[in-house]
Amino acid sequence: MKKYFMFDELGTNYRREIIGGITTFLAMAYILAVNPGILENAGMDKGAVFVATALAAAVGSLIMGIFAKFPISLAPGMGLNAFFAFTVVGAYGIPWQTGLTGVFFSGIIFIILSLTGIRETVINAIPAQLKYAVSAGIGLFITFVGLQGAGIVVDSPATLVTLGAFTGSTLLAVFGIIISVILILKFRSVGIFLGMVITAVVGMITGVIAPPVSVVSAIPSVDSTFMVALKPIFNDFDSLINVKFLVVVLTFLFVDFFDTAGTLMAVATQAGLVKDDKLPRASRALMADALATTIGSLFGTSTTTAYVESTSGVAAGARSGFAAVVTAVLFIIALFFSPLLAVVTSAVTAPALVIVGVLMVSSLRLIEWDKFEIAVPAFFTVLMMPLGYSIATGIAIGFVFYPVTMLLAGRKKEVHPMMYGLFFVFLAYFIWVR
Repeated sequence: MKKYFMFDELGTNYRREIIGGITTFLAMAYILAVNPGILENAGMDKGAVFVATALAAAVGSLIMGIFAKFPISLAPGMGLNAFFAFTVVGAYGIPWQTGLTGVFFSGIIFIILSLTGIRETVINAIPAQLKYAVSAGIGLFITFVGLQGAGIVVDSPATLVTLGAFTGSTLLAVFGIIISVILILKFRSVGIFLGMVITAVVGMITGVIAPPVSVVSAIPSVDSTFMVALKPIFNDFDSLINVKFLVVVLTFLFVDFFDTAGTLMAVATQAGLVKDDKLPRASRALMADALATTIGSLFGTSTTTAYVESTSGVAAGARSGFAAVVTAVLFIIALFFSPLLAVVTSAVTAPALVIVGVLMVSSLRLIEWDKFEIAVPAFFTVLMMPLGYSIATGIAIGFVFYPVTMLLAGRKKEVHPMMYGLFFVFLAYFIWVR
């Protein structure tokens, strides 16, 4: 075991890897409650999604740990779950079953890209400035979703949105945000998880949240979501042949592809695993992510991706894939604690969504705002995700503006030919979908 995971070469041991794996689990355990809460808005069974979330995280982390040998864990991604529930199902009116098919297709395409040299071409084709803008835009979007779900932001006939009344569950959410910020500053790696726990406990003490009837129970049934992603392929394939579905697949693929690449580099750099500006076994890591997304869709959840929270485990000493295996085992154990989901209301999940949003918008600092041809597409990408209530809309607008502004600025040679192709794809999206 020690030889397989290269303990001696990496200067690590079982104790460091186990502590690192536990730390990573605690830092990302919030997804077990947040993901079912978000996908419930798409009409999916909360218990089934809980099981699918835990299984996708466990399988993805196992593949990453054993096959790619990185201390990186995976789980259904924040932002993409909101895109699934509120854009694919809510705005587009696509059934959640077909949405899972879109996730499945994006995973299959990702696998193909990971088996060929195309992935490098795609990564290099998308300008870094737009990647930063997409990350920041998703951060604002999921923050808005969290604030809306908790009643902190409500609709207004006069101004579209306004602050809600700070009573009951809304006041509890405000408390949760404040305590989460304090905990992040003091205990960065597990601050989000601890914030949710404290918020839930205070909610039960004050009577805002009803206590759970039990703590441990049998694993909920996953029958309502298991393998549902394959049904439209065999029973109603014609419903998948349209621009709207293509945009859904491309959005899942795009965000997962670049989120994974960025997370891999961030975690590997912190762990000292990057050699000569290159990531060893990068193709294996990308394949692990692709397989996790595909398998996760069959269980019944939105896109599974690498979690930047894995940096907390690295900070605690993790250096090998064994840490990811430890995290995977903990996700499996978590399957028996589904009754605790009853106390995880929108007031409890709102702080997690807000904190994740804060962390994601930090990429704004990397955008070249002093160059107008860059600022325009980046600005609209970030702005239109929350205002258009759609991640796809923000990406589409940014990708339409970018080649145009660069062309007019006399920088057409800096635009990859693939970007011109995406220009027409997203232009078609606005013409036939929006």
